[in-house]
Amino acid sequence: MHLKSVTLKGFKSFAQPTTFAFEPGVTAIVGPNGSGKSNVVDALAWVMGEQGAKTLRGGKMEDVIFAGTSTRGPLGRAEVQLTIDNSDGALPIEYSEVTISRTLFRNGASEYAINGEGCRLLDVQELLSDSGLGREMHVIVGQGRLDTVLQASPEDRRGFIEEAAGILKHRRRKEKTLRKLEAMEANLTRLSDLAGELRRQLKPLGRQAEIAREAATIAAVVRDAKARLIADELVGLRAELADHMRAEHERHAERLVLQDRSDQLRVRIAQLEAEQRSEAVDGARRVLFSLERVQERLRGLYSLAGQR
Repeated sequence: MHLKSVTLKGFKSFAQPTTFAFEPGVTAIVGPNGSGKSNVVDALAWVMGEQGAKTLRGGKMEDVIFAGTSTRGPLGRAEVQLTIDNSDGALPIEYSEVTISRTLFRNGASEYAINGEGCRLLDVQELLSDSGLGREMHVIVGQGRLDTVLQASPEDRRGFIEEAAGILKHRRRKEKTLRKLEAMEANLTRLSDLAGELRRQLKPLGRQAEIAREAATIAAVVRDAKARLIADELVGLRAELADHMRAEHERHAERLVLQDRSDQLRVRIAQLEAEQRSEAVDGARRVLFSLERVQERLRGLYSLAGQR
């Protein structure tokens, strides 16, 4: 693994995009005082996650953005891209070439990316920690930095050594895991307290639920009883309706019989009346015939008497 290139754009004195290519082995950057040699080292530290403005020889982090000159105005952001040859797989990522970029805006917003994909600062730090690179910057020795390392406390020197050996990453993960465990224990304690409170609240609720179940059972029994009563009443009403319909049918049949009998009687009466009238006419005719005979006899007697 080795650094292939670093590109600075708007970082400190580098207003224009400037790329430094590194070949395997030792590379030296030379130039007069004030030409920006230290800014290249600062860019390497910054793109790998350095968060201290003083470490970058500034008062605040926004000081890394090109501030402008008499002939050029200030820029709105600073960007650094670091390309690493990972053909030996030293970095835990499935790429033979890895590009890490960091961008800072005037409003304080910051962006990180690995091979063009946005990521977190923690992702960059964990990626570099396995290779001995990291935010402690023990791999970058700036002006006066060697004295700082030599005069550091045993605990600080231990941190430098652990990061160089790739231990610091696992230590941070362990500390992070322990913090998560502590938070989980606190959550479990709160959940236990909450469960106890819920159990206390559930006791009267359990009695209420039992009463509700009993009430539901009684209501079901009442509904069943009402349903049976209604069914029985419905059966009785249907039977009564059938009786009424049967009686009505019988009365209707009787009315038909009576009507037929009445019609027969009317016909008989008419026949009798006709017969009575016929007999009376015959009797009258006989009487008339007898009277006519008597009249004839009387006339004969009158005639005989007149002759005498």
